[in-house]
Amino acid sequence: MKKSTIAVAADHAGYHMKELILKYLKKEGYTVHDFGTYSDNDVDYPDFAHKLGHAIHTKEYDCGFVFCGSGNGVNMTVNKHQNVRSGLCWNVEIAQLVKAHNNANVCAIPARFVTAHDVLAIVKTFLNTKFEGGRHARRVDKIAIS
Repeated sequence: MKKSTIAVAADHAGYHMKELILKYLKKEGYTVHDFGTYSDNDVDYPDFAHKLGHAIHTKEYDCGFVFCGSGNGVNMTVNKHQNVRSGLCWNVEIAQLVKAHNNANVCAIPARFVTAHDVLAIVKTFLNTKFEGGRHARRVDKIAIS
């Protein structure tokens, strides 16, 4: 089975968690692109989240993971892009539901509120959960504004 191509991005608060996930994804054989930031120096999250959002919108990557302190800023930013369905995921149950019911293609993670152990479980769950379709497909089709 072909592995997904994955984009990652973070601000300074999510930098270390992004690096952890980047290392894990590469070890697992995924093709991954890092949209930054590349240090924990203070930056503005939209600068990096917009790059990832655009890459998902244009289908350059299959899915993405974005990180900031609360996860909310990057989540709001990537959701401004057409074809992006990002959900804020702080545990495995939410990661499973956002993929199974909402067909999310981006997972926004609150770096200040999850542990390294938890983030690995969230990422694995997000990647391994399939969209259920059915009644959920009808609802997802109503999300985008044309």
